[in-house]
Amino acid sequence: MNSRFNRVVVKVGSNVLTNGDGTVDSAVIEEIVRQIARLMSLGVEVILVSSGAVVSGKSLMKSHRKLDSVSARQLYSSVGQARLINRYSEMFARHGIICGQVLTTKESLSTRDHYLNQMNCMTVMLENGVIPVVNENDTISVTELMFTDNDELSGMVASMMNAQCLVILSNVDGIYNGRPGDTGASVIREVSPGDNLAAYIDSGKSSFGRGGMLTKYRIASKVADEGIEVVIANGKKADILTDIILHEKPVAECTRFLPSDKPISHIKKWIAHSDGFAKGNIHINEGAYRALTGSRASSLLPVGVTAVEGGFEKGDIVKIISPEGHPIGVGKVAAGSSRAAEVIGQKGGRPLIHYDYLYIEDTK
Repeated sequence: MNSRFNRVVVKVGSNVLTNGDGTVDSAVIEEIVRQIARLMSLGVEVILVSSGAVVSGKSLMKSHRKLDSVSARQLYSSVGQARLINRYSEMFARHGIICGQVLTTKESLSTRDHYLNQMNCMTVMLENGVIPVVNENDTISVTELMFTDNDELSGMVASMMNAQCLVILSNVDGIYNGRPGDTGASVIREVSPGDNLAAYIDSGKSSFGRGGMLTKYRIASKVADEGIEVVIANGKKADILTDIILHEKPVAECTRFLPSDKPISHIKKWIAHSDGFAKGNIHINEGAYRALTGSRASSLLPVGVTAVEGGFEKGDIVKIISPEGHPIGVGKVAAGSSRAAEVIGQKGGRPLIHYDYLYIEDTK
């Protein structure tokens, strides 16, 4: 059987890898590894983004000292990451596969050079048959520099590595058109570009992770808009990965975000995932808003700017703010904040953000 994809990113959440009491479920890890090994035997390149380090470390540590949340996360992840990667290494080795650990931080992906270095690292691993096991480096990340969770990280990795599919494995079957378990509630099987499911999303966080379905939905929508198929599925179901990757329409219930037929450039992909690195805000008027969200490619000109916030330099990432005060995109600015403030509202000037370095979210 042939795969639909040549390269996929698989994100496994903490709720998939743990038992109800918070201990690591080795049987689930073994099953996920078996499915990945099957896909690799069919020629599929797989990048694994795995949560579970903090939970794994916490189950081992019996600390007698009261720790603040950052210190506890650093302690548990330092212990748990070693344990988790050892489990993956042992289980992949049973299938003749070598895995390698890739730890990253949000800050380490904030510049284009660091982003490309990370991409090159994983490219070399894949070229040599090594599966990257990626996780945020919680031992040095502090709250303001953290990814929202590994859903956000997996979206950036899928975009960075030009994957054709991102599979987000959770402990639910997907996004429901009601509260899961309620009479009549069912899984939404397909989401087309432009569909808005915000009304169905529960904003609650997961039991052991930092994120929830709202984050998954936001990341899935963004990544699908970049031309990458995204699937949210239940990681505890048997053969779920092979079902998703090898079948045009998976047998198991899951939510598929169909990819946009207008993929964006590699640098726009980096910019699309750089909103967390923004150094300032640029507010725009109604005319600029219509131009940027219209069907034609448009740059952001000074005449469309109403205000500049924050201290940024030429080449920094900034957020684009609509007339109503909502973020609608991000871009790499061509002037520092002082110069940008000087040219507000002027006609005929050079673009503050050129179209090639501008990402506007789908506002439909």
